[in-house]
Amino acid sequence: MGELTRIVPFEMVDAVLAETSAGQRRLRKLPARVVVYLLMAATLFEDCGYLAVWRKLTAGLEAASIPTVTATALWDARTRLGPGPVRHLFDLLRGPASAIRTGGARWRGMLTVAIDGTYLDVPDSPTHRAHLGKVSNQYAAASGYPQICLTALVACGTRAIIDAAFGPRSSGETVYGQQLTRSLHHRMIVLLDRGFATNAFLASVAATGADFLARLSAIRKPPCLRRLEDGSFLSRFGPLEVRIIECEITIDTSGGRNTGVYRLATTLLDARRYPAFDLVKLYHERWEVESA
Repeated sequence: MGELTRIVPFEMVDAVLAETSAGQRRLRKLPARVVVYLLMAATLFEDCGYLAVWRKLTAGLEAASIPTVTATALWDARTRLGPGPVRHLFDLLRGPASAIRTGGARWRGMLTVAIDGTYLDVPDSPTHRAHLGKVSNQYAAASGYPQICLTALVACGTRAIIDAAFGPRSSGETVYGQQLTRSLHHRMIVLLDRGFATNAFLASVAATGADFLARLSAIRKPPCLRRLEDGSFLSRFGPLEVRIIECEITIDTSGGRNTGVYRLATTLLDARRYPAFDLVKLYHERWEVESA
């Protein structure tokens, strides 16, 4: 509890509850403020049920008068709270998290960020199945837990989430990625995997004033309009002028060594100011979003 209150003080939580009209109207064993911290703690112990999280949350408070609660009571308290306070708290906390003071947060004066998506299981309930469907595989038409597609914009230097969007996985990560362009701006460099390297998505990123560095799929071979001195070349994705960097990258793993050709596209067109080799090294930072 102490670490959570250091980052998210009681005053902030109380203000969020007041603004979202989610404060309790009568005295309860589990006040709304406590439920907010329970939900934050649950994200740190994602393999635990609410009752196990509660025990971890209150483990250092033996001297205090801690009410005895059940898993059902914790679930009911979470249901009463609703999503509003959690969403509002996220909006207050999200951001690059001291990016100016953190080494590696900026590259050539630009905040280094990345967008990527993942899939998360959610509880298997009739409501979730109706909204999200169920995952299909080779064994059955609909099996396993319902899932959401979560797409996030992350500051690479701090792994802090700047923005996020999610919904049914049937829509795909680029659909939710479009929503994240609301948080992009000038003096950002956005690192993108090949799944986001469509003409439409890259154009929407460029329209915000942010620059991008995106990996292209192996089958995509843009035409060379003009070769530059560092070996990169200028090309076009529709009306958008881009610079293409081709490089050979070797990855050493426990399973052996793998070498492949990467093709990167960027809106940073000046080869002298932004050499190809430096951009290739920068692209490695995209893995921070995987860790985040």
